[in-house]
Amino acid sequence: MASKISILTVLGNRPHFIKSAAVSNALGSSEAFSETTVHTGQHYDTNLSEDFIKELNLPTPSFHLNVGRDTVLRQISRIIMGLDEVIKKIKPLGVIVYGDTNSTLAGAVAASKTGTPLFHIEAGLREFNRSVPEEINKLMVDAVTDLFFCPTQTSVRNLQAEGHVTGIHLVGDVGLDLLLSNKNRIRQNWNVISSLLNISKGDYYLCTCHRQANTDKRENLESILRALTMLQKPVVLPLHPRTHAAISDHALDEYRQADNLIITESLGFWDTQALIKHAKACITDSGGVIKESYFHKVPGVIIDTQTEWIETVDEGWNQVVGPKTEAIIKAAHQISTPKIHTNAMGDGSAAEKIVQIMENFFRS
Repeated sequence: MASKISILTVLGNRPHFIKSAAVSNALGSSEAFSETTVHTGQHYDTNLSEDFIKELNLPTPSFHLNVGRDTVLRQISRIIMGLDEVIKKIKPLGVIVYGDTNSTLAGAVAASKTGTPLFHIEAGLREFNRSVPEEINKLMVDAVTDLFFCPTQTSVRNLQAEGHVTGIHLVGDVGLDLLLSNKNRIRQNWNVISSLLNISKGDYYLCTCHRQANTDKRENLESILRALTMLQKPVVLPLHPRTHAAISDHALDEYRQADNLIITESLGFWDTQALIKHAKACITDSGGVIKESYFHKVPGVIIDTQTEWIETVDEGWNQVVGPKTEAIIKAAHQISTPKIHTNAMGDGSAAEKIVQIMENFFRS
């Protein structure tokens, strides 16, 4: 190829930056591609975006749309308008989107309406619950995707069941690439964070809670917090900004005083991985933590009513219990390590596969 293929990557929140780290590195190492990144500003909290750019050694985004907090429709429309200007300016030959957020959907619409090929990383994941905002995003994005990069065999089957027949590729999860190449970093961060929080390996739970279904409903959030305070070990609880605000809004601040809760602000990626790796179990409604605990072979209790990471449940590594106090306590106290672990999310080479498939796409 005489000149490099211009790719535009749309990023909007913390999980996007995590997922893009390995792919951006692979694109940067390729002689075929040049990548331009745009940060939509969907996550306006510095700890959830800019700090991650530094921590993961990502290139500073060339464009920042600064959309910030807004209603869903206004946020999506503002991102689309911003991306329209970026696409007109740099004229990319392909657009990469990650996951299932408002930024993902806006990127898909902008690519489709400008006739730019769309590449969806984490394609085909489904929760089969249209009351979940992200589920609608997933369906709409995959409706206009050209290359589907699937993390699991289940996600491949989902796309096939929906009638998609071309462009489907099982590559594994790009997050695993990052974890496998930074084992020493995780080890170093454990030494620091464990001393800071005064915890020992296997003698604490890690809990993350940020889904709107759990933070917007007082009953759900209180049920979760009550369960955490009744566990027989320390619980490390990094508070997402949404959860932090919800606790105050719902007048649940009394739970902050529980003796066994170790409450922190949102933590960096490597601190989080160290805490996942050495926890007795993870209690979470985060898709990222669900799959990362599986990577680290740590059992999990899912405080949501469903998950797209079906394989982790089928193999026994995660149990779906929902935001129910008694169910959370029972699952946490009865936690055990399953005998089966099939590495259902790949072998850590997802980014290399993605870049090679993209190159073949353009060559053909």
